[in-house]
Amino acid sequence: MAALDPLRVLILGGTGEGYELAAALSEASDLHVVSSLAGRTSRPRLPQGDVRIGGFGGAGGLAEYLRDCGAGAVIDATHPFAATMGWHAAEAAELVGVPLLRLERPPWRSGPGDAWDDVGDWDEAAAVVRRQARRVLLAIGRQEIAPFAAIDTAWFLIRAVEAPDPMPAFRHAEILLARGPFDLAGERQLLAEHRIDTIVCKNSGGAATAAKLIAARELGLRVVMRRRPPRPELPTVSSIAAALAWLRALRTR
Repeated sequence: MAALDPLRVLILGGTGEGYELAAALSEASDLHVVSSLAGRTSRPRLPQGDVRIGGFGGAGGLAEYLRDCGAGAVIDATHPFAATMGWHAAEAAELVGVPLLRLERPPWRSGPGDAWDDVGDWDEAAAVVRRQARRVLLAIGRQEIAPFAAIDTAWFLIRAVEAPDPMPAFRHAEILLARGPFDLAGERQLLAEHRIDTIVCKNSGGAATAAKLIAARELGLRVVMRRRPPRPELPTVSSIAAALAWLRALRTR
């Protein structure tokens, strides 16, 4: 019996799960895997295997790419807040008739001792900060900080992988360039040294940046947590093992 051609798999990545999946698939002789990164940072960490950097030009561009490369499967392992890419992936996969799986870490959930304000967008978050915060850790990356710049009653520690460009005109702010994961001892020290009373963040989930929430609970700090945006209804798994099982099932059809 002739050997099957390698199944061409596109990973829409940029998350820890995307990197882990690419590593797990890198030695599979019956798969050809390409990881796609958005290219939002100038020096992205590269996953194992082939890599594509940059956008596709919307759902139509992604559909064209899937046709041209003969993709047999797509795994959307983008960030929970990369909602536009999620919708484009669903539309493109349907247009081309390619199976699509969503690999997504579970969201964080508040527990006893947590003081969370659950918000739907950054304007709502900024309103909460304006009412009740004085010293804020703004841990939302560099691209969405503008709604907070007009708040002159609070001081902000803006933590991001790269500096905002352009930098919004904050009256009281300091930039901290850092890339996770962050450990609990370091987060405790950071919050205490800067006298932080409020953390603003996205409900990204996962372990890499969860330590700030544990530290906030211990120190009695408020957390302004933005809910995840809606996603298409897709087959979804939360573990690398489940994604591998999905691919194995495709391979044996």
